[in-house]
Amino acid sequence: MTATAPRSPAGAAAPGVTVRKAQSHELPALARTLADAFYDDPAGRWFFPRPQTRRRQLERFFHLVALERLAFGHGEVRTSDDLSGAALWMPPGSLESGTLDEILLMPRLLRASGRDVLRALRGMAAMDAVHPHEPHWYLPQVGVATTHQGRGIGAALLRPVLERCDADGMPAYLEATTPRSRDLYARHGFETIAVMTLPDDGPQLWRMWREPGAGYPS
Repeated sequence: MTATAPRSPAGAAAPGVTVRKAQSHELPALARTLADAFYDDPAGRWFFPRPQTRRRQLERFFHLVALERLAFGHGEVRTSDDLSGAALWMPPGSLESGTLDEILLMPRLLRASGRDVLRALRGMAAMDAVHPHEPHWYLPQVGVATTHQGRGIGAALLRPVLERCDADGMPAYLEATTPRSRDLYARHGFETIAVMTLPDDGPQLWRMWREPGAGYPS
């Protein structure tokens, strides 16, 4: 999957939004939040094209693959107190996987994707093929429930790890799935380095890179 951005015209974090690390018992609720956020996203529609099963597939993907298997083990799943949004961060070096890791991931991906598993694998492989090799923080997903979008929650979710990137002198990388999300990330210091297209005439993804110290809305 790719990173999506909730609507935030100003691009600034909402005052009063508390962002913290997620707890393990909150993962099912966060999977539902992300499934809601990605249901109409171009990448979400491409990975799981059937509307009648997409929400269930997205929820399983986020719970079993993105949250439990990948991001949560590194302790960098950020959420708000009301669980209305989540940002999944992968620290430098965490994406380096061996054959055993890939084997262990497959049953989860199959359970989540069902008959769309080959499509999901093609999409993930296309993204992996152009993923930067330099050490960096990776933001594969960030989303806010549709009923809470436009309140600056997404910007608040981004800020803690971006501040850590700046403090540690570490770049960050993501793929934006819409022009609106691309523009929001640009306000947080990300620059578009290339545009890729998912297989089978899929949607465009803006590959974006942020150098440390690039700034973000005050």
